[in-house]
Amino acid sequence: MSASYAVIGHPIAHSLSPRIHRYFAQQTNQDMVYNARLAPLDGFAASVKQFRDQGGQGANVTVPFKVEAYQLAEQLTPRATLAQAVNTISWQTDAHAKETLLGDNTDGVGLLRDLTDNLQINLQEVRLLILGAGGAVRGVLAPLLAAGAHITLNNRTPQRAIELISQFSSLGKISLSSEVKTAPFDIIINATSASLQNNLPCCKPEWIDSNTLCYDMVYANDPTPFIRFAKTSGAKRCADGLGMLIEQAAEAFFVWRGIRPNTTELIKTRLFNLTD
Repeated sequence: MSASYAVIGHPIAHSLSPRIHRYFAQQTNQDMVYNARLAPLDGFAASVKQFRDQGGQGANVTVPFKVEAYQLAEQLTPRATLAQAVNTISWQTDAHAKETLLGDNTDGVGLLRDLTDNLQINLQEVRLLILGAGGAVRGVLAPLLAAGAHITLNNRTPQRAIELISQFSSLGKISLSSEVKTAPFDIIINATSASLQNNLPCCKPEWIDSNTLCYDMVYANDPTPFIRFAKTSGAKRCADGLGMLIEQAAEAFFVWRGIRPNTTELIKTRLFNLTD
């Protein structure tokens, strides 16, 4: 029987993860299936249990369940512990046949590889503004700070951003947007879910100039509202989160299967040109 994996979220119909992992499985000759599963907003834990009862061996977790997945996990990798958010789960069995739900986080390494390897960005001392302070942000702060970025957080609810600053301040330079007076930024990352609802996150035109890289973690065939806003505000270089999605998926695939797939072709074709 093929090994079974899935991505769990709400909404989930937009997810390209099944296509990515099927491509990886074919590329690496792995006998596995991977599907998208919609979980009720109040039923994530039950959905995970149901998937496991049906033979599931591992899953990706997407919005809005990454923090809940962290709370559900019985064991955590160091990067998930640091992020306090989980986007990759699997079940581990010890020598006594005791099964444990393991939580991991591959978002940070996925974003870092997309920025540094695919987009050729040197993050050392880069002034980087992140919009949002949710589970997606938790997963990427530590790797970005370790790479030398000077991070500013802007969130609709400042207290959530303040809590993240307190948690991660020992790892590097991180501050609240209201405390930073100089603009524009070198990079702006939209880590909110606004683009999923076709909405624009809070972003000021003065934060952007022609040298600003504007990056939306949401991916789409057409430019997201944030990317459109960035271009009308003068940004010459924009990217969506497809590269991050592919890179974090490759890391999750490695966690589950012990094989690291090659992402070059998917990045090059932007995946949308591929068939299942």
